[in-house]
Amino acid sequence: MDTLSATNKKIISAYKKLPISLVWGNNQMASADGIRYTTPQRSLYSRSNPKYFGRGRGITFYNFVSDQYIGFHGMVVPGTLRDSLYLLDGFLNQTSGLESKQIMTDTAGYSDLVFGLFGLLGFQFSPRIANNHGTKLWRIDLTADYKMLNEVSQNKINTTRIEKNWDEILRVAGSLKSGKVNATELTKALQRNGQPTELGKAIIEYGKVYKTKHQLRYISDEIYARQILEQLNKGEERHTLCRHIFYGKKGKLYQTYIDGMEEQLTALSIVTNAIIYWNTLYLERVIDQMRVEGFDCSEEKINKLSPLLFEHINFVGKYSFRYDPSLKNGHLRPLNTQ
Repeated sequence: MDTLSATNKKIISAYKKLPISLVWGNNQMASADGIRYTTPQRSLYSRSNPKYFGRGRGITFYNFVSDQYIGFHGMVVPGTLRDSLYLLDGFLNQTSGLESKQIMTDTAGYSDLVFGLFGLLGFQFSPRIANNHGTKLWRIDLTADYKMLNEVSQNKINTTRIEKNWDEILRVAGSLKSGKVNATELTKALQRNGQPTELGKAIIEYGKVYKTKHQLRYISDEIYARQILEQLNKGEERHTLCRHIFYGKKGKLYQTYIDGMEEQLTALSIVTNAIIYWNTLYLERVIDQMRVEGFDCSEEKINKLSPLLFEHINFVGKYSFRYDPSLKNGHLRPLNTQ
């Protein structure tokens, strides 16, 4: 795994130096989402879920994608457990060198507890909540006049509970920041028999502040809402490419142990990132040629391009890893202009 991680890190480092990648983003935003794989062989790490695996069992590869389309971390999750349990763990433990400040997820990655933990660590948590209009808005002061929002914000945050547990809350934040505690295990420990502990309740109250701020911005700021949707779409488009690459054995994961699963799916991430890098490298060459020919290649138009193209790639047959001497020192193949 160390070799695979180091390889992926090199691709990411080279990719973010390409000028066109800066048009797509600055690595300050990222999204997290899971892609499901059926595991025909019985494994302690797989789970059943008829919706995704039919009569079989499977796992989820929970992966993180930057706003530049590049994948920078992934982790195997048993079956289809709630994504929010693993979100913060993956975000804190990734070693790619990218330092995103804002993370987008779909509804499965959302909980008030996660809002609280991300807020404590200084990150912006921006989930797409499926029923945003049906969720509660919270306030600290019941006497404050929020005009048209008064009717939908009658729920009061329990600040007394936050104050009472504040020292412990700060210890939690410090332990997460320093890496002394695993975020997934901490999230589980803050709940007992499906119910939050007293400390968990305090962090949940704290998280309601950030959730309410997010909801208000989501429904009033069109640009913010569009950014979330566009970033999540990047992750979904990346999954489509992953499916085309992972075509062998009908796209099923024939690994029994967690180490084998992580190695195979990390290798998939490397190949996916290599394709993204290759596509971007040649897209820049194409854009340069189009500019010479007088075409309009403004940033606005480039921003609509995607490095997740694969129609030009033949995924079947033999793979050649022979080095072509004509491509040394950064030389590229000539463009096919026919």
